[in-house]
Amino acid sequence: MNARNLWSKILTVVGGLAVTVGAVDALEGSLLILPGAGLLALGTWLAGVERRAVASNTWAFVLVALGVGALWGLSALGGFGGTSGRSAWWGLLLLPYLIGWNLAVWGPGAPRWLTVLGIVNGLLFLGLAAIVLNPTPIKNLPTAIIVAVIGIVVIAGCIWRLMQQRKAKALTPAT
Repeated sequence: MNARNLWSKILTVVGGLAVTVGAVDALEGSLLILPGAGLLALGTWLAGVERRAVASNTWAFVLVALGVGALWGLSALGGFGGTSGRSAWWGLLLLPYLIGWNLAVWGPGAPRWLTVLGIVNGLLFLGLAAIVLNPTPIKNLPTAIIVAVIGIVVIAGCIWRLMQQRKAKALTPAT
């Protein structure tokens, strides 16, 4: 194994772990997710895989960077919704963060182990939805629904990617 492939594997593993561990808490975890997405993009580029995978991980990093910037900017301004004086619609600025994270975890070129860890993260989001409903179910219903939908999308995307990987492996001729 040459040095380039070794570094590619190291960066991919470290970046993938950072992205999945950081997803436990979206705000503080963004300090792990942002560099993790960058390491995944760099690891994919170093691996010399197909352009689609490199472009996907690069876009994942760019989207995560934009979303994390919006997250920290909105947090510095006091957040959105509730008593902040800003509509909950400002939360749409966080969509690049969610899209980029999903693209990093189950986009083209994502390693199988990372996609499996993504399913674990999706289950965590479903558990969080139940926790959000615990104290006051009616008041927190919209938030719980959003978190549950994110969990379902993550799980469905990861399963879809795993099926695509299995299909591609089955179509690959034996050497």
